[in-house]
Amino acid sequence: MGVGVDQQEERKRFFSHRTPPGSVPGSLVSDPEGLFPQVNLLAWSDGELEEFESVNVDDLDKHLQKWPMMWVNVDGLGDASTLQKIGEIFGVHNLAMEDIVHVHQRAKVEEYEDRLFIVIRMPSHSEQGIKTEQLSIFLGPGFVLTFQERKEDCLDPVRQRIRKRRGRIRHAGSDYLAYAILDAVVDSWFPILEDYGVTLQDLEDEILANPIKETVGRIHLVKRELLEVRRTIWPMRETVNNLYRDEGLVQKETQLYLRDCYDHVIQIIDIVESYRDMASGLMDLYLSSLSNRMNDVMRVLTIIATIFIPLTFIAGIYGMNFNPEVSAWNMPELNWPMGYPVVLGAMGVVGVLLLLFFRRKGWVGSSERGK
Repeated sequence: MGVGVDQQEERKRFFSHRTPPGSVPGSLVSDPEGLFPQVNLLAWSDGELEEFESVNVDDLDKHLQKWPMMWVNVDGLGDASTLQKIGEIFGVHNLAMEDIVHVHQRAKVEEYEDRLFIVIRMPSHSEQGIKTEQLSIFLGPGFVLTFQERKEDCLDPVRQRIRKRRGRIRHAGSDYLAYAILDAVVDSWFPILEDYGVTLQDLEDEILANPIKETVGRIHLVKRELLEVRRTIWPMRETVNNLYRDEGLVQKETQLYLRDCYDHVIQIIDIVESYRDMASGLMDLYLSSLSNRMNDVMRVLTIIATIFIPLTFIAGIYGMNFNPEVSAWNMPELNWPMGYPVVLGAMGVVGVLLLLFFRRKGWVGSSERGK
């Protein structure tokens, strides 16, 4: 199965490292094809909530001083100078900013003095297969700063909880908000894995009903995508575990919720491993189905050939050129008036007897085997 041009370009862009070898650590080089950063802000206090869209970067410092709690979300990583200003306002380390614009990072958590830098991969499912986007979370006292490549995300439930004051998200600190974002990303993997479960079940039914060559390509595609999911999910276990054990910015109450999030990651890993085993077993099932189908064809052909062997023998005997006038032993039956129908009847009887014998053995018309 070939790889499309769009997929090749996407992989090339994803794995490209735009900083030249030997550059100064923390160099910020943005993606020239990326979206221009758009800053959206959710800010609240005990009884007040404000939501701002397309915030001017120069106004962020003013909001930071005014509001006790803020969630600043940046959509797009296409302008290095804008990202640099945002990083300076919130005290983001240059090394963390470099990881933010290089979106091929694995899931991880790093500590910078009184701040935590978290990287997690956010999934999306399209016709081209599984895709992941890097979500960078910068956690500090009184704020959470997130960076995304695109505008679409799975964080709307978190925003709705903030707007409608659901749960303890409006009363807790920035560590709980970071947990809520992290938990939403982790839970967004479950619907995608459910789709893979349905796909594997459909492939199994298709193989059992009618195995075709195109099925092999679909099996390999699912196996490759599940491998990509495993590579993405596996580091998340260590990331959530490190956050759970953090005793700095993460409060003890939030650690309990992170433990639940860790359990979800383990469940996802178990599901992925089970699906990978199922996908590997589908290839064995495909080969077994082909073999069984070929055995059924060969059995039918063998039965037909076996029935015609004695009939061919009889026809061959009567097809030999004997002369009964020379000797009484030279097939006197050739002169019988009823010789032709008698021979045809004998052939029919032999064929019926063979079919009855095969049926008794369970070779035709029954799945039971004779003893």
